[in-house]
Amino acid sequence: MNFIVANITFDCDDVLKVADFWSAVMGRSIDEGGSDAFASIDGAYTKRTEPAWYFNKVEEPKATKNRMHLDLVNPDPSSVDDLVQLGAKLVRQVDWGFHAWTVLEDPEGNEFCVAAKAYEDRT
Repeated sequence: MNFIVANITFDCDDVLKVADFWSAVMGRSIDEGGSDAFASIDGAYTKRTEPAWYFNKVEEPKATKNRMHLDLVNPDPSSVDDLVQLGAKLVRQVDWGFHAWTVLEDPEGNEFCVAAKAYEDRT
């Protein structure tokens, strides 16, 4: 089997706040028609080369750590500060000697990581 990632979907309380944050992070515009219930980034573009991003309103709050999260790469040392300026919360920094990254949360507490380069398995 061979799958591709078509969409990245976030369940949210404040759809537009979370969509605005990720729109700024990824440098991609929110699609027209976003509302308090649903918003998307590149959701209508069927010939996209990157996944669309969907933001769905849910009633229940986030209660525990994500079991899956995004790992972003940006070699600019100020990128974490830029994310904090956009509304991310710094959780912790991790350094394994051969690979380091920063754990952050988006405005609704969804964890994601940022590293200067992609992880290279050392096993």
